Amino acid sequence: MIPREIIRKIRRIEIRTKRLVDEVFSGEYQSVFKGRGMEFSEVREYLPGDDVRTIDWNVTARTGHPFVKKFEEERELTIMFLVDASASGGFGTVARTKAELIAELCALLAFSATRNNDRVGLVIFTDRVEKVVPPRKGRTHVLRVVRELLFHRPEGRGTDIAGALEYLTGVVRRHAIVFLVSDFLAADYEKRLSVANRRYDLIAVEVADPREDELPRLGLVEMEDPESGERVVVDTGDRAFLERFHERRAREAEERRRLFRRLGVDSINVSTDRDYVEPLEKFFRTRSRRAGPAVSAGGRR
Repeated sequence: MIPREIIRKIRRIEIRTKRLVDEVFSGEYQSVFKGRGMEFSEVREYLPGDDVRTIDWNVTARTGHPFVKKFEEERELTIMFLVDASASGGFGTVARTKAELIAELCALLAFSATRNNDRVGLVIFTDRVEKVVPPRKGRTHVLRVVRELLFHRPEGRGTDIAGALEYLTGVVRRHAIVFLVSDFLAADYEKRLSVANRRYDLIAVEVADPREDELPRLGLVEMEDPESGERVVVDTGDRAFLERFHERRAREAEERRRLFRRLGVDSINVSTDRDYVEPLEKFFRTRSRRAGPAVSAGGRR
């Protein structure tokens, strides 16, 4: 039995994201994530102005009249959400936690996908793969995906991005658009990220909270790593400590940006203290300008 609180959350998310899909993202989504190519549809009689390269010579020979092949874009896509549900996702110091932000963001993209008759799937991972929802179409299926994002109670606490990517490449054989949604508080995933990016259209979605970069000056504070459980007492009034902390966080963020650029992985940055609409719009605009009409979702051309 699903708790009423979860049902209410799902309903609120559906209402908000449906409005955004209708008003903002439906056209953006379709223009950026195109079909995988052109597939044969039917033949019809040749008309003046048709490209002679499309003439079907077998049918033409049988009928004695010129016929051309008609092609249509293969529209159907597979969208996979690879979502980090490690313990750090429960962190949130503004209006919501990182996990809640992830659920709403994925819901928006999933409803955009189903509006275009694309299939949506979900893999939830921590230090292990914990939940798999095979890709399917339709609103009911998207609501199940949202429910799993909100209702799933992780068994693991850590983050194994490399393991999740390895699992994905083992089970999703066809081309897919993959949204890897995480705070990326992990290590040693570069090789698997590179492999997955060559196989799929991979987009990294970085989820953050402002307190992860800016500590308030509260004097001595006991801090706990939610994933390892390690505790440490720090002096947030110590200027030297704060400078080292900020430098480390900035260095880690820059290293991720360089990694994504080097591998050609597109990224979206969202935070619990800001609306995610603007970063998504920026992503779609950038992809649309760079991709042009020749890009397909099966890979970069």
